[in-house]
Amino acid sequence: MEYGTLARQIHIDAPPEVVFEVVSRPEHLREWWSDDAHLDPAPGAVGELIWGDRAQVEAITVVDVDPPRRFSFRWVTTAGEPASPDNSLLVTFDIEADGAGTLLRLTETGFREKGWEIAVLEQAYKEHVVGWEMFLPRLAAYAPTVAPR
Repeated sequence: MEYGTLARQIHIDAPPEVVFEVVSRPEHLREWWSDDAHLDPAPGAVGELIWGDRAQVEAITVVDVDPPRRFSFRWVTTAGEPASPDNSLLVTFDIEADGAGTLLRLTETGFREKGWEIAVLEQAYKEHVVGWEMFLPRLAAYAPTVAPR
């Protein structure tokens, strides 16, 4: 199995503008993904995703913001270092109109670039597969409840 790129796609019964807001704004991330989120959806902005009572905190660095087509960020960085291609994972949400709804394509890359030994690489990749398989359906259920701005 190749552990370099994780890719998923899902149809969402909401317009692209709403889906973009749902994947890029902290008030929406809290509803389907993390328990809390602090970030400014602007390129270069650094924030954090929080699960539990700060049991897990992940730094997030926004990379690309192209409403309503794309939102990407780096996360799972080496502690204390700014996110870069060799020390973090890159998550990209590509968003496109699909009939009355939206096709959301998620890619997560950078697993091999982290330099993890194979057992750690395989475990991290599998954990992210399980995570996205749980959270993407939650995103698809939540987005249609959000009113367009």
